[in-house]
Amino acid sequence: MENEKISIIMGIYNCDRYLEDSINSILKQTYQNWELIMCDDGSTDSTYNIAKKFEEKYPNKIILLKNESNKGLNYTLNKCLKEATGKYIARQDGDDVSISSRFEKEIAFITKHKEFAFVSSNMILFDENGDWGKTNNKEIPNKLDFIKGSPFCHAPCLIKKEIFDEVEGYTVNRKLLRVEDYHLWFKIYSKGYIGYNIQETLYKARDDRDAYKRRNYKNRINEARVKFIGFRMLNVPIKYYIYILRPLIIGLLPMKIYDILHKNRLKIN
Repeated sequence: MENEKISIIMGIYNCDRYLEDSINSILKQTYQNWELIMCDDGSTDSTYNIAKKFEEKYPNKIILLKNESNKGLNYTLNKCLKEATGKYIARQDGDDVSISSRFEKEIAFITKHKEFAFVSSNMILFDENGDWGKTNNKEIPNKLDFIKGSPFCHAPCLIKKEIFDEVEGYTVNRKLLRVEDYHLWFKIYSKGYIGYNIQETLYKARDDRDAYKRRNYKNRINEARVKFIGFRMLNVPIKYYIYILRPLIIGLLPMKIYDILHKNRLKIN
């Protein structure tokens, strides 16, 4: 296994209750050639102060940036990318945790299988009451796997830095908020690259069981928009364009029906 450096980029915003656990999960990784670049996106709680203490304690491992106002995740992650010195870029959110072997397994895979531009994994979903759900993504998605939604989890991903540079990072556009990752995959696949999903849960995403109920309709419009953009980028056959309407229709479903569909899709078997 190559001992290549990983730059972990993390946008942090009002996550003071969970940030310490998140950073500690990185410090406990079995793979230790990494740097953590955090950018506070205008938090109004003590998130920045907590991050600052870690930067002071680990000055050779942690870099802390700050936005003067809330700019959104796409802008914030691009700011982190400008400071990255690693050959690989990893993601993590400030309220999630990585399993201790995550980076070891991801770097081992991507350095052995050079045909892939990036790698991700499945995630356990958890909240204050424990684990409640699990994602189950296809091992090697093709362009038709983008039709229903993003075939990759964003937070557990590890991407070659040269690929990020080629697609010019995340696209900064308010109309792509909450779907910046979906758009990123479209950009990467449109260049002829592919990604891989490790069939293990190497990441735990903090997501309360009813968080999806608070997703506003503007986010669903953004998802429909990015589908239209992405389908054109990948030359998806026109017969599949009906799926562009899927997030808009889902947003109109009675909550009881959507609740059943959502929890059955993510339940732990």
